[in-house]
Amino acid sequence: MAVETQPGGVAANGGDARSLRIAFVIMVAVLVMAPFVVYPVFLMKVMCFALFACAFNLLLGFGGLLSFGHAMFLGTGGYLAAHSAKIWGFTPELAVLFATACTALLAWLAGLLAIRRQGIYFAMITLALAQMVFFFCLQAPFTGGEDGIQAVPRGKLLGMIDLSNNTAMYVFVAVIFLGGFLLIWRIVHSPFGQVLKAIRENEARATSLGYDTDRYKLMAFVLSGTLSGLAGGTKSLVFQLASLTDVHWSMSGEVVLMTLVGGLGTLFGPVVGAAVIVTMQNYLAQLGAWVTVVQGAIFVVCVMAFRRGIVGELGALFKPKKPR
Repeated sequence: MAVETQPGGVAANGGDARSLRIAFVIMVAVLVMAPFVVYPVFLMKVMCFALFACAFNLLLGFGGLLSFGHAMFLGTGGYLAAHSAKIWGFTPELAVLFATACTALLAWLAGLLAIRRQGIYFAMITLALAQMVFFFCLQAPFTGGEDGIQAVPRGKLLGMIDLSNNTAMYVFVAVIFLGGFLLIWRIVHSPFGQVLKAIRENEARATSLGYDTDRYKLMAFVLSGTLSGLAGGTKSLVFQLASLTDVHWSMSGEVVLMTLVGGLGTLFGPVVGAAVIVTMQNYLAQLGAWVTVVQGAIFVVCVMAFRRGIVGELGALFKPKKPR
């Protein structure tokens, strides 16, 4: 089944692989050069949220499933990595792996409940589950309640590399981000990814062709939640903090905003969207609560002027026209 995506996205057949490879090389070059001109901790925050947005985009942009509860995976991954590193003394790589594995289990359990419904019902179930996780994190003793888990040690990678050094931590985060991004790239280009896009376009037709659509959607949900947990676990080590902010429902809204601003259904759109939103939050912090108003205004402008997002519009602009 041939499936078309938005301009700037990855088509099931005839996609411009060369352009994607060039874009990836440019992104890697930016990640290599950026620490020399930008504060590394800010860049690490961008990469964590970019991975989170890419994971969400895998579910919505390529699977057509809108989740309003993805913050539960980001926040849970953060809490588990922070707790295991601070209380149990896990090394950073083990803390992140433990958090990712536990988040995969949570995503599987949540997916078993949510995938049974479609559309707005699916979105509302994920929101309800996320709220349950939020109140659990608020009340559970090991999470620290409203104070969160503070002073989380970054530790030594493989027992040798001290991650308290921002340069070493930056490399660690960059490797995780690029690994997650390449995994999503591989998933999108795999036969599984093609079936997922077919389900997004016409689930009834995919079912008639013999595909178990619920199983594919569950797998996509688990993969998306797992990568979100990976982003959350990494973020908690970067900032040495796990708090309720990452598991709050508003974080689920932010990742939707990042994905739509960057370009829904594109590989690089969520990365650009995360960079734009995090940069706004960082440099407009002096506006206080007005940051949310500015974000809303920019979102409205993007939806009206850039219907396909920044990357989607750029892809359509530079896409070679077919001869008549």
